Amino acid sequence: MDLEQFRKVVQNYSEQVRKGKEIAQETADSLLYAGEDLAEPAYSAFNKSLRRSNPRSSRDTMIVNYLSFIVFVIFMGIGWVLFGDGLRQEPPVLLAPIAWTIGSILASSAIKLAAQWERVLVFRLGRFNRTVGPGVYLRIPLIEQMRHVDTRIVAIDIPRQEAITQDNVPIAIDGVVFLRVVRPDQAVINVQDYLWTIVQYARSALRDVIGGRTLDEVLTDREGIGHQIEGMLTKETEHWGLEVDGIRIQDIILPEDLKKVMSRQASAEREKRANITKSEGDRMAAENLAVAANTMMASPGAMQLRTLQTIDGLGPTASNTVVLAVPIEVMEAVDAIASARRNPLPKGGSN
Repeated sequence: MDLEQFRKVVQNYSEQVRKGKEIAQETADSLLYAGEDLAEPAYSAFNKSLRRSNPRSSRDTMIVNYLSFIVFVIFMGIGWVLFGDGLRQEPPVLLAPIAWTIGSILASSAIKLAAQWERVLVFRLGRFNRTVGPGVYLRIPLIEQMRHVDTRIVAIDIPRQEAITQDNVPIAIDGVVFLRVVRPDQAVINVQDYLWTIVQYARSALRDVIGGRTLDEVLTDREGIGHQIEGMLTKETEHWGLEVDGIRIQDIILPEDLKKVMSRQASAEREKRANITKSEGDRMAAENLAVAANTMMASPGAMQLRTLQTIDGLGPTASNTVVLAVPIEVMEAVDAIASARRNPLPKGGSN
C-alpha cells in the first residue's frame, strides 16, 4: 500500500466517523425531545405498577423462623446417631441417610411462624382449608401452601386527579384511604388485588362526590366529603373482607385565574367589613353627640363652660391661635350702644 492509498483509507475512515457522530447527535436530540412526551406515561406506569403490587409491611419487621432450623438440627443429630456407623463403613451406606435427610427437611419445613399482626391462609391442593395464626402453626409439606395477610391499618394514597364540581369548576384533588383486613379469606379469595382495587374504587367515588358539590362546599366541608366516600366504600366492600377506617382529603388545587378571582373577592369582602365597621362607629359617635347637645341645651351655661374649657385646652401651646366668631348682629348692637353714648339725647326734648 503506497502513501496515496493510505491517505484515501484515512479520509474514508474520518468521513465515516463524522457521519456516525452526526447520526448519534440526531438520535440524542430526538430522544431528548421524545423524553418529555415519554416521561409522564412512564411515570404513570411506574406508579401503577407500585399500586398494583401488594407489598407486605411486615417486611420492615422480619420474623425469623428459628424453630424449623432447631428441629432440622435435632433430626440430623438423631440421624447421625442412627446411621453414623453405616457412613463409616466401606463402602458407605447412603440410601438410608439420604432418605432421613429428606425427611428431616420436610419435617422441619412443616413448622411455621406468623407474626402477631399476620393471619395465614392455608390452601390444601389449591382449595382453601383454614385460617391460622398468629404464632406457631403446622402445615403438610408439599400438599399445603400458605398466604400471609397483614391485618394492620394501611394508608393508601389516592393519586391526584381532575374533577369538575357541580358549578363547573375544574379542580385537582387527592386524598388518602385508611383500611385494614378483617376477613383475610374474603380479601384474598374474592378480590384479586384488594389494595389496588380499593384505590380504583376510591378514585371513582371521589369524582362522583366532587361532581355533586359546589366549589364552596368542597373547600369548606372536607370532612363531610371524606365521610361520604367512606360510606360508599364501606357499602361496596362489604364482601371484600375489608374495613375502611377513614378517608381524608389532602390537597385541593384550583386554577390560577380562579385563585386570582377569589383573592380579589376576599379583598373586597375585607374592605366591605372595614367600611361597615367605620360607618357603625360614625353612627354611634353621632348618637353620642346628639345626646351631648340635648344635655347642653337643657343647661343654659353648659355651652359657655364648654367653650371656655376648649379655649383653656388650647392656651398652653404658643403656636395656637384662637379665633372667636361673633355674630354680626351683636357687633351692630354694640355699635348702636356706643353711638348712643357719644350722642346723648338733650334734656327736656321737644314735645
